[in-house]
Amino acid sequence: MRMVFADTLAKLAEQDERICIITPDMGYGILDKFQEKFPDRYFNLGITEQNCMSVASGMALNGLKPYVYSIIPFVVHRCLEQIRVDVSYMNTDVKIIGVGSGFEYGAAGATHHGTEDISMIRALPNMTICAPGDNYEMEEITKLTAKISSPTYIRIGRHNHGILNHNKIEIGKASLLEKGKDIALIATGNMLPVAYDYAQELRKEGLSPALISMHTIKPIDKEFILGLIDNNCKIYTFEEHTIIGGLGSAVAEVIAESGKGIEFKRIGINDEYSHVVGSAQYIREQFKLDLKGVCEQCC
Repeated sequence: MRMVFADTLAKLAEQDERICIITPDMGYGILDKFQEKFPDRYFNLGITEQNCMSVASGMALNGLKPYVYSIIPFVVHRCLEQIRVDVSYMNTDVKIIGVGSGFEYGAAGATHHGTEDISMIRALPNMTICAPGDNYEMEEITKLTAKISSPTYIRIGRHNHGILNHNKIEIGKASLLEKGKDIALIATGNMLPVAYDYAQELRKEGLSPALISMHTIKPIDKEFILGLIDNNCKIYTFEEHTIIGGLGSAVAEVIAESGKGIEFKRIGINDEYSHVVGSAQYIREQFKLDLKGVCEQCC
């Protein structure tokens, strides 16, 4: 998925000379093609993450379209004040690329896990938040962000997830991947493939699940969610992120304000850090975010 982003941005940069990349000493092997093609638009500012965000804001104020690329704890957690003041408050055309969503950097420990970033960015005015769940969504979202001028956070995994979504991608609009009537499975980012597999398990049991990719978390597609509520459809959300402030919270807010009661469940990380290290898959299993764990939680 990282290479899809980098390759797509390099193609976009051929058509738009305003596009540039800023990185705090990250992205080797991923950003090489962009650096080779556009050396004057590639800026490695060293391990100065907060400075990178402020520099990007200054570039945007002067008409450029900077993309700041690093892993989530370095580009979000470490830079939150600069994002709030220089990007969100100033409403600058800065695109923030956070790599390693959830437990993707599992072996590096909790300091490198990206499990609270959506809630942090979601609280900031003017920000758009996208979390592509497959390669197609990654490519299309990259293209779309080059056309808009609003500050945007794109949250991606390290690894490719094939293609599950064949719909037209629109920022702010959910994608219905499979129609159903008994239950709606709304997934984002890394959890889209898991939700897809869970949907197949439900079909084996004779149920009719709808599978939805919520690749835009802010603005959330309220109209689509309200349609599910009006049809009295159960809603389960899937995210590799804390259940506090993320996709589940965004959907819960729509349900609560609708004034109607439906069955609702959030699948995600409870209010805790991971105190185990290992591969991303191993940690997901401990938090029951793999298919087996999801089946146990939803039975």
